[in-house]
Parts: sequence; C-alpha cells; structure tokens
Amino acid sequence: MYRFDRSVSKCRTASSSKPDNQDRVQNIFDRVRTARRGVCIAVAVVAGVAAVTATACSSIAPTTYADAPADVRAAVQSAALGPGDELEVRVYDETGMSGNYLVSPSGQIDFPLVGTVTVEGLAASQVAASLRQKLAQGYLRNPSVTAQVKTLNSKKVFVLGEVKAPGRFPFTDQMSVVEAVTLAGGFGSLAEKNFAIVTRNDVSGQRRIPVPVEKIMQGLAANFVLQPGDIVYIPETVL
Repeated sequence: MYRFDRSVSKCRTASSSKPDNQDRVQNIFDRVRTARRGVCIAVAVVAGVAAVTATACSSIAPTTYADAPADVRAAVQSAALGPGDELEVRVYDETGMSGNYLVSPSGQIDFPLVGTVTVEGLAASQVAASLRQKLAQGYLRNPSVTAQVKTLNSKKVFVLGEVKAPGRFPFTDQMSVVEAVTLAGGFGSLAEKNFAIVTRNDVSGQRRIPVPVEKIMQGLAANFVLQPGDIVYIPETVL
C-alpha cells in the first residue's frame, strides 16, 4: 500500500509537471508571435532634397489607395517645366507647327514663326496661352493651340531600398510604380514585394502610401500612378 501510494504520488507529480512544461513552451511561442507581430520597419533615406521614413507592419499593403489623389494626370500637366522636359504642342490645321519640343538648357523652345519662347517655370497650359498670343500677332487668325507634357526629365522619381539598382529616374507622363521598380532593376532578393511605401509631397503635406507592387504585376490590384518627386521605397521583408 505504501509503495502504491508512492507510485501514485509520482504519477501525479509527473502528470502535473507536464502541463507546466507545456504552458512554459506555449508562453514562449506566444511571446515570439507577439514580438513578431510588433516588429515594424522604419527606414529614413535622404536622396538629394527628398527624405522618406517608411513604416510597415503588414506583409501586404491595402489595394484601395484611398490616400492617393484621384487626378494624377492633372497634377503632371500643371507641373512647371524645366530644362530637358518634352512638350507636345498642337496647332489646329497647322501640321508644320505641331509636334514635340524639347526645353533647352536655357529653358526655351524654338517655335516656328515666333522664334525663341521661354517656357521654364510655366505649366503646359500657360505655354499654350503664350504661343496662342504670339501667333495671333500677325501670323495666324484666331489660332487654336494646345500643349501637354510628354516627359518631365527635369522632374525625378526616386526608387530606393531592396531593388537591384536604386537611384533617381526621369519622370514620364502616367508613370506607374511598376515601371519605376523596373527602371531600378527589379526587386532585390530580400524585397517585401507587396508593401512598397510611396512618399508624396503635395498641397496637403507629406504622405506615405503603402502599395502592393507584386499584386499589381499579377493583375490582382489596380495600378498606382506616380507623381514627379515621388519616392518609392521597397523595404526588406520581415522574416
């Protein structure tokens, strides 16, 4: 009877210690999971006059882009022109005048009939108005002139972080985040492909917009169009 009691006691001790060990192990795993969920990526990058701080606590960015302005094209067309930019000018019924014009290093274009026109610092609509006024001064009667930006070489976008060739690249009209990442050589081996951070400065201030680039490439999310001066940061994946 005494031996039986001791064996029972040992059995009870062994069985009661097992849940304690399981609890300790479970607590360790719980703490690891909690720590991993709490990991955030914070990166500060300075490129020329641009700085970005990216914070991401999720592996996949939202696909709504609610934080992004609706009319990016309008923002591009209202951008001030600079040397190296390309402008498309159309004069109604005047094919010899219609075409693409490159802004010279001095900020000017050479236009038929009117000669040298300073366009640096002007938006496309202002250039059209200036040409319309000059052509109406003894050259054409009621000229109809339109102008739009084709390439903003004086404006840049920056692609930084986990890409093969980070740097700054000329902005083009309707440039997408996928195009920008491609220009930077594509993703690096440790890239968090579905949580790019686009830092943007506009009239409302500086904003950071998470973008799921890989999902866009796969056709699972809407495209995201960049603006001049945007900074695209590809963070390193959290293992």
